[in-house]
Amino acid sequence: MSTPDIKRFYTAASARPVDGGFGIWLDERRLKTPARANFAVPSVALAEAVAAEWNAQAEKLDIPSMPLTALVNAAIDRIAPEREAFAGRLASYGGNDLLCYRAASPIELAVRLAKGWQPALDWLAETHGARLMLAEGVVHVDQPREALDRLKAAILKLDALRLGALHVVTTATGSLGLGLAVLGGRFTPREAFDLSRIDEEYQAERWGRDTEADARTARIRAEAENAGRFLDLLG
Repeated sequence: MSTPDIKRFYTAASARPVDGGFGIWLDERRLKTPARANFAVPSVALAEAVAAEWNAQAEKLDIPSMPLTALVNAAIDRIAPEREAFAGRLASYGGNDLLCYRAASPIELAVRLAKGWQPALDWLAETHGARLMLAEGVVHVDQPREALDRLKAAILKLDALRLGALHVVTTATGSLGLGLAVLGGRFTPREAFDLSRIDEEYQAERWGRDTEADARTARIRAEAENAGRFLDLLG
């Protein structure tokens, strides 16, 4: 969706070195975040990709077409000032992780879920020492405190930029485990998103597809993939 009241006010965007990283200049004006902080990232690749988003704009700015810019803005303005609190809230997703809630029937779906999701849970246990418990259906299961503490400890090690990307993938998939697996290189964002959709795809095979639901799925998939590209550019 376009933002008709914001016209392009610059000729070209460029990435330039600043203390501790790289900033963005719109002509000779340095880009600021919505909260008026200096916009800066630690990676030249990410800075150049952000500049490319601004250079791709037409006469009127299309804000949703600049997901990398939005992720950096969120990290600087909202996450960095309360990084530990944000990490704690993100860690709470582990208490209700999608991967832990399995259908017992039909058997074909149960097999698909086990085959797709168990490797992710095994990776989580092997990499972060967090072994989560399984449940059938939607009945809540309390996760071991030690597992949740280990997940929180892993998340607290992340900087604001990576926390922002992890939050996008986690909310897109409904799984902190899948989010951490993307961050750790176990799955690509596309693979993680496909895993999160096993149940929905099974139902679509049985009952047919819904155009509106498919459009929403495509939008959320794009958000997850943009977060993955953001992580790749961070290095």
